[in-house]
Amino acid sequence: MPESKDVIFLCQYFHPEYISSATLPFDTAVALRNAGYSVGALVGYPKEYSTHQTVPMREIFQGIDIKRIKYLQLNRTNSLGRLINYLSFTLSCALQLRHICKYTTVLVYSNPPILPLIAVIGRNLFGLKIVFISYDVYPDIAYKTGKLSPHSLMAKVMTLVNNLVFRRVSRVVALSEDMKSYLVANRDIKPEQVEVIPNWYEGGHMPTGSRAQSNALFAPILGTGKLIVSYFGNLGICQDLSTILAAIRTLAHNPEIHFIFAGHGNKMHLMREIVEQERLDNVTIFDFLHGADYQDALDISDCFLVSLEQGLAGLAVPSKTYGYMMAGKPIIAVMDQCTDIARDLTENNAGISIKVGDHAALVAAITALRDSPENRRRMGANSRQLFLAKYTKEIATAKYVAMMAELID
Repeated sequence: MPESKDVIFLCQYFHPEYISSATLPFDTAVALRNAGYSVGALVGYPKEYSTHQTVPMREIFQGIDIKRIKYLQLNRTNSLGRLINYLSFTLSCALQLRHICKYTTVLVYSNPPILPLIAVIGRNLFGLKIVFISYDVYPDIAYKTGKLSPHSLMAKVMTLVNNLVFRRVSRVVALSEDMKSYLVANRDIKPEQVEVIPNWYEGGHMPTGSRAQSNALFAPILGTGKLIVSYFGNLGICQDLSTILAAIRTLAHNPEIHFIFAGHGNKMHLMREIVEQERLDNVTIFDFLHGADYQDALDISDCFLVSLEQGLAGLAVPSKTYGYMMAGKPIIAVMDQCTDIARDLTENNAGISIKVGDHAALVAAITALRDSPENRRRMGANSRQLFLAKYTKEIATAKYVAMMAELID
């Protein structure tokens, strides 16, 4: 029997897809491979988040043995489509258990929420060690946002999966201290089993500004002298839109402030409809930006927005925040004040923390940044330093390597 390999990543998105749910696992896999571990990945076949026309079903890329599986990929804008996608991908992974058992340790991600069940089966059948990466805490998020009843069949299934997973994991990775506190209080897990490893942003170089000014995509916005307030990434059930939308409406007739949105999610679709219906001329919405366009968008922005629905502290951490920090601009966080992000921004004077629902405070914060270029510069510099101190790819992936060294060796 061939010798077992070290680590396999089990996740829906991976290289060459460009969303953070794909780039973060890939960065981690590369770091482990560079540390000397044999690394594989069992992942979904790319569709909407890849610029490649065709991708091989199996390849060795940067030393990682990537095996891709095809599954149903329906429209994700409705809950039924997402559910079918989740089930299809999870069942496709279940058919690959013989491949998974070639490894000693499986790193499995929390999305899709039922995917960790495959790791549990691998643990029971083959003695695999499980590292569970908690990007989102389900079904708790669905309860808090009113998307799922605790008495529903789906809730009972997800609760069962959680109980099975947390009783069998070797390690759990939480994205923040508030997420660790929540998991320890609400799951069958000991504090010493939970590692806090934040997400990160790969680009370490601040945009120079020269290229962005010639990007035709942003030509209608540039040269107006307006304060550009930007929101990038996912705008879904976890993100608060109502506070931001109320501020946009209040500032609709202010010629000195303009909002940019780019990304995906069900609330991004809602935002498009509202902007068109109400003719909000102070808002421009783009599709998902990546590569040079995203870097240019970071560059032309004067400040950034990040948000979470009220009550979601410890349940989700918006990874877009770290790209904002890298760009060296102030960040306005609309979320519970007890989150790591809100505390980071406040304690380091890297931005402004606003309570969910307080749109007047959000308007005041945006107006204050418009009126004080010096304060924007100071907060932006602090934001950049915060990124370099805590949220670079090198810092975070080194923590994964250290954790795996302890677990495997």
